[in-house]
Amino acid sequence: MTRSLHPKTNELTLDEKASLTAGHTTWSTAPLAAIGVPSVHMTDGPAGARGGVFPGIGNQTTSICIPCGSALGATWNPELVEQLGAVLGSETRRKGSHLLLAPTVNLHRSPLGGRNFECYSEDPFLSGKTAAAFVRGVQSKGVAATVKHFVGNDQEYERMTIDVVIDQRTLREMYLLPFEIAVREANALAIMTAYNRLNGTYCAENESLFEILRTEWGFEGIVMTDWFGGASTVGAARAGLDLQMPAPDRFYGSRLATAVRSGEVPEEQLDEIVSRMLTLFDELDVQSAPVVEGIVVPELDESIHRALTRAGAAESMVLLANTGALPINPSAIGSVAVLGPNAATPRIMGGGSAEVLPRTMPSLLQALQTGFGAEKVTFEKGCDIDLRVPIASARLRSESGEAGFTIDVFDNTNWTGSPRLTMQRVDGRAILLAGQDPGIGASNFSFRATSTYACDVDGPHHFAVVEVGPSRVIFDGRVIFDGITSAAPKGEAFFGMGSKEFVSVESLEAGRTYDIVIEYQALTPQFIHGAQIGIRPVPPIDLMDRAVTVAARSDVALVVVGTNNDWESEGYDRTTIALPGDQDELVRRVAAVNKNTIVIVNTGAPVAMPWVDDVAGVIQIWFGGEGTAEALTDVLTGVTDPSGRLPTSFPKRIEDTPAFDNFPGENNQVRYGEGLFVGYRWYHRRSIAPAFPFGFGLSYTTFDMAEPSISAHTVLAAELAKGANVTVTVPVKNTGSRRGASVVQCYIAPPTGSLVRPQQELKGFAKLWIEPGATAEASLTLDFRSFACWDPGDVYRSPRQATVTGELVEANVSDTGSWVVTPGTYVIRIADSADHTLHSVNIEIR
Repeated sequence: MTRSLHPKTNELTLDEKASLTAGHTTWSTAPLAAIGVPSVHMTDGPAGARGGVFPGIGNQTTSICIPCGSALGATWNPELVEQLGAVLGSETRRKGSHLLLAPTVNLHRSPLGGRNFECYSEDPFLSGKTAAAFVRGVQSKGVAATVKHFVGNDQEYERMTIDVVIDQRTLREMYLLPFEIAVREANALAIMTAYNRLNGTYCAENESLFEILRTEWGFEGIVMTDWFGGASTVGAARAGLDLQMPAPDRFYGSRLATAVRSGEVPEEQLDEIVSRMLTLFDELDVQSAPVVEGIVVPELDESIHRALTRAGAAESMVLLANTGALPINPSAIGSVAVLGPNAATPRIMGGGSAEVLPRTMPSLLQALQTGFGAEKVTFEKGCDIDLRVPIASARLRSESGEAGFTIDVFDNTNWTGSPRLTMQRVDGRAILLAGQDPGIGASNFSFRATSTYACDVDGPHHFAVVEVGPSRVIFDGRVIFDGITSAAPKGEAFFGMGSKEFVSVESLEAGRTYDIVIEYQALTPQFIHGAQIGIRPVPPIDLMDRAVTVAARSDVALVVVGTNNDWESEGYDRTTIALPGDQDELVRRVAAVNKNTIVIVNTGAPVAMPWVDDVAGVIQIWFGGEGTAEALTDVLTGVTDPSGRLPTSFPKRIEDTPAFDNFPGENNQVRYGEGLFVGYRWYHRRSIAPAFPFGFGLSYTTFDMAEPSISAHTVLAAELAKGANVTVTVPVKNTGSRRGASVVQCYIAPPTGSLVRPQQELKGFAKLWIEPGATAEASLTLDFRSFACWDPGDVYRSPRQATVTGELVEANVSDTGSWVVTPGTYVIRIADSADHTLHSVNIEIR
């Protein structure tokens, strides 16, 4: 799509224009004083709006923390997601930013994907509809949503360089579709490219991707790189990339100006980039309505936002099994065993760039004590799941008495003379960021961080160190780690820039205070500098025995199992779907002594549940944000119906999954060998029964989903291609005694044709909250694309117009294929999961 240049483009010099194409700081664009444009700031999402800091590093301000992506997908409720998006739009403004780096719409290709918790679903239609709702909500507050990662970033293994090989049909029907829906239906204002290559070319300079985005979908916003993503100057400019993030210039900015001067890049291409940037800034009104961090936003109503985060968490929770033990009447039970490592330390968000410092994080244990009565609840951890020693926090105190470390920074690399500046860190991460922390450069400095640790438990403690550059740790006057003399091996921490964890065992005394000193040398240029420490008492060996003893004497046993940042995080993939540690054994032993064992699964992605038939109930609670604890109590006690439905299939074994033979890749390449058959499409094609199917979820009430009616039983494909729709109406009655939610799911089964297609695909859904005895109606709209598939073959083309050619009707035609509808009989299936069809009705397309 061609449009005229922004009028202020020609008022800028070449260098001024080029400066706008590269980050000015880690989180902002360059200001242009000549035309009155300020720096425009952005912040990470999608669980919250963190502000201008990296996750877990530096002195962060608190942020609203909403449910993670897979939890939002599990709500099957775009209206609620839109409201939560609006919450983050307001929060983004409060954090002094105009762009929120969210949502993440990559697919759950494999349950092992490290960032699955951040993404919505295995299904592109559900992902796209959820993303569009999120985008509408964010942008309703004058903030640009940034849909990411475009495209094929469905794993963390070698993500910066790996070549993702996807055939054109699979790319169109599966991996591009969520982006397309977010652009077409919600007018997303920004797109972030993926780090990886796609079919040999880095996404940030992949011309075919940009052609689809801008020409076919009509996208008029900006396209930016992921942080430190790679591309070439000429390739990126030719493709139409707008912004390289963050600072400093790597291939854009001054380098783009040089390329224009040398004739490698026409200045007209630079003008188009700048024009798109300035147009976006006008839409965000950055000149007359700049945002300042910390301001009170009128729309930021804390009570409403807290209620929404709690509702979002509750609506995401999926009841997977129930023998009648749920819901629990608190007044009818005398004792409750709350067990498991995630009960006292729940995980409410995934690791990596999605992390925020939540405003509040009550433990599940605290909420259950409130809900059931503290006198009835007994807690035991049962087992330990930490892969690494947790970062020290609560018992660390700096010289000033504040939590964390005091850091003295020196202008040399040997800690001599007076400190040039002093700063504070709030926990065991003595980490500085070049270009983000004031006065911190890329190299040629040193620092000394000091703190004390107040021990409250006698006995052996694990003391752990991860360094990001040459560090020495002195504990109680003794050097216990010396990475200056001999650097530790590289590990996965700090996005792959940190070392492997070094652990020593120290014998400590309760009541004593121990001095901790970290000395660091910034000898070579890098972005992250410093080290982090973790401290914990060595766990007693009888953890599980104590938990089983408590379970045996309790009326109900609530076992909270799950993962944490060690297992689900940006930066690395999981290696197994088994629960970490001895959690499976804990569930088995507890279930053997208590028939009312309820398992609460606190993960962002599927895990194996080999004990599922031995327990009275299972609830999947995801990473539910700051409302998780209260929402869980609401669901357990029946205050609200468990209305979530699975947005992804839960396999019995990892060997059953679609990508098993092609994940995570080899020789710097990953082939999407399963093609179109992702998630439930694969299980249907291979006749494999999952542990729990896509769309599944139980309720505390019952529903009667009546026969659907459709607006037409015969329709011309050519009319659909011109915009005609088919309406499917489904009456649903709540036949139980409780208010509850039914999720009507509409799948389309195609006729046999020349192109191989999945047996059925989700093309419509509606969530209905219904009072006991009442009836509600779901109205679903099917259009041309509901029945179409992508034909990459040689076809007669009339670009972007519907044409009839023999047996096929085509629309949205490009040089590489077209969307086609094969005439024939399609089956509209109304279901409550991908594996449970309730009604079918045929429609003839001619």
